[in-house]
Amino acid sequence: MFKEFALIGTTASGKSDLGFELAKEFGGVILSLDSLALYKEIDIASAKPKPWQLETVRHFGVDEIYPDEEFSVGSFFEIYKNTKDFALSQNCPLIITGGSGFYLKAMLNGLAPDVPKCELNLNNQEIYELALNIDPNFAEKFSQNDSYRLEKWYQIYKFCGQTPSAWLKQNTKESVIKELAIFEILWDKDELRARIAKRTKNMLKDGLIDEAKFLFDKYKNEPKPLKSIGLKECKQFLDAEISQSELEELITIHTTQLAKRQRTFNRSQFEKKCVGGLAQTRSEILNFLKD
Repeated sequence: MFKEFALIGTTASGKSDLGFELAKEFGGVILSLDSLALYKEIDIASAKPKPWQLETVRHFGVDEIYPDEEFSVGSFFEIYKNTKDFALSQNCPLIITGGSGFYLKAMLNGLAPDVPKCELNLNNQEIYELALNIDPNFAEKFSQNDSYRLEKWYQIYKFCGQTPSAWLKQNTKESVIKELAIFEILWDKDELRARIAKRTKNMLKDGLIDEAKFLFDKYKNEPKPLKSIGLKECKQFLDAEISQSELEELITIHTTQLAKRQRTFNRSQFEKKCVGGLAQTRSEILNFLKD
């Protein structure tokens, strides 16, 4: 029976493994929300499903493009539509899982159009004060430390010359998902850090440095995916800027910081059907699928 749901959580929370187990048990398909798993040749750094997992369960959103090719949220919408069409044709569950909450938010809330980047002649505090004055409802949704949102708001303001929230309301494309059950896996902070440290060790053992060397040798212009956590630290190691022990420590620290940002984003952006530990989340999803 076709049912779709999202399984979210921080990096190293176990969401991908749980999604795979459920897809295998119920004959489902998986749409990966991982922004790095999209890229061919980035296998270890992305913690991409193993080849045997990709052969066992049909995955979408994995190995779609090469690291130096352009990709947009609109392209991800098309991948979602293809995934849903396939799941409907097979009358099977569709499991949406991964760490890129931005893609999930866009599918639920709609896609805002791209605007050209402009010169940032104001600092964060100045942009925030401007937003409070002319677009207070929008400004209340983020802080003056949120550089990404402040810059996006300012770019829209300079492009359209009107209140960005009003402009976005008029120009944002309709969402592609109207309703969605969302389950989130939570871990204690110390437990999660231990899981991240273990995963980092395993990635290095599996050949992360060799993968990074191959990628940096092939893509001399260092496209954006090569600046992701795991690869950027390997570049420092390959350039003899840090030792291997420092490499492992930095990847663990940066991944832990990423997990904190993911948790904050998930908490603020999504209404969840279940928020709990791994076992509780699995139980709630089983109830959902069998209902």
